Amino acid sequence: MSLVAARPLITVYDDKNASAGTTVCLPAVFRAPVRPDIVSKIHNEIAKNKRQPYCVNVDAGHQTSAESWGTGRAVARIPRVRGGGTHRSGQGAFGNMCRGGRMFAPTKTWRRWHRKVNTAQKRYAICSAIAATGVPALVMAKGHQIQGIAEVPLVVADKVQAFSKTKEAVVFLRRNKAWADVAKVYSTRRMRAGKGKLRNRRHVQKLGPLIIYDQDQGLTKAFRNIPGVDTIQFHLTGGQP
Repeated sequence: MSLVAARPLITVYDDKNASAGTTVCLPAVFRAPVRPDIVSKIHNEIAKNKRQPYCVNVDAGHQTSAESWGTGRAVARIPRVRGGGTHRSGQGAFGNMCRGGRMFAPTKTWRRWHRKVNTAQKRYAICSAIAATGVPALVMAKGHQIQGIAEVPLVVADKVQAFSKTKEAVVFLRRNKAWADVAKVYSTRRMRAGKGKLRNRRHVQKLGPLIIYDQDQGLTKAFRNIPGVDTIQFHLTGGQP
C-alpha cells in the first residue's frame, strides 16, 4: 500500500497558491501497489510497438564472383575473388570475417518487432505509476524539484483550465513553487550523444511537471511552449469520471 494512504484528503489550491477552502478525497488509485518492475517491463514492451523494421541489403557482401581455391595451396578454404591485376583478386569474400563480406546472420524485416501486452497488465502498470507520483520520496528520487510545493499531488481549482496565455501559466507555476522543476529542465538541455543528432533528435532534456486536466479551455495552449511541461486529459490516463 502506498504511503499516502494515511492522508485521504487533499487540499485544493487556487491559482495564487492559497487554499480554496475545500478538500477532495484522495482517489483509490493512489493506494495501488508501487511495482517498478511491472511498470518498467510494460513500458519496454509497449515501446517496441513503434519500431520500424530494418535490415541490410540481401545482396550485400555477395556482389562478386568468388570461389574457394580448395585444399593443397596452404591457404584457408574461404571463397576468393577471381581474376588478377588488382589487389582485390585473391582476397577472401562472402564470409563475415572477410573485408567486404556479408555480416553474420544478415538482419531481416520479418523479425518479431512488436509485442502483445495484456490489457490487465497495462492497467496495472498505469495504476502503479500513478500511485508512485503520490509518494514525495519517489518523485524526488526521479530528480523532480518539489521541495517548495504544498502537497503531492498538487490539486488546483478549475480556473486554471481557462488559461490561454503562456504568461499566465508561468505566473501560476512560479506562485505554486513549481517553477524550480521547469528551471531544472532549462539547465539540463544538452546535445544528444550519438547519431540521433543527425536524425532530428538533436537535443535532450529532463522532464518537468505533468498537468492533468478535465476540460481543455485553453490550458494546453498556455502550457505547450514551456520546456518540459506536459499536459494530458484526465480520461486518457485511464481514469473514470
